[in-house]
Amino acid sequence: MKRITILALGLSLGMCVHLVFAGGEILELGGLKSKVPEGWKKQKPVSRLRKAQFALPKAKGDKEDADLAIFGGIGGSAEANIERWKMLFIPPEGKTLAEASKLDKYSIGKVAEVVVFDISGTYLYRDPSNPNAKQERKENFRRINVILSTDKDSVVITLAGPANTVAKHKAAFDGWIKAFK
Repeated sequence: MKRITILALGLSLGMCVHLVFAGGEILELGGLKSKVPEGWKKQKPVSRLRKAQFALPKAKGDKEDADLAIFGGIGGSAEANIERWKMLFIPPEGKTLAEASKLDKYSIGKVAEVVVFDISGTYLYRDPSNPNAKQERKENFRRINVILSTDKDSVVITLAGPANTVAKHKAAFDGWIKAFK
């Protein structure tokens, strides 16, 4: 009986250590580094295209966490990617895709150029871990797509999830991007 209690205690402590460890590590992208915000849970990437992946805890009332994925390189121009990302969404009723999205561009000092495409509506989702997955409609979702370009590399970062959950993490996400040095 003591062994079972000790094993159970050890397992529960192990889970606590995992939760405490989540976030706070240094992530390098395109030759730049930034500290991952606390609370982001590092995961094993679900596809070989992903360099890194995190789950961002869901907001109260949402059914799922947000997914943050980092992809190496960029296939095509920023404009071509933005057009492709638009096709992943149906705008809310009464709005156009242009009204449901926002494009922003800025520099991080002299070291990186950043393109941010933020879109909301019904997400036409396919499970990235299953190449044969059927499309699933996810209502009231938001996806923020970032192209971070340095003289060494370009990476694509996507944050997708229920709109409230993405809103909950947006300030930390923006701060994380802007902190790359």
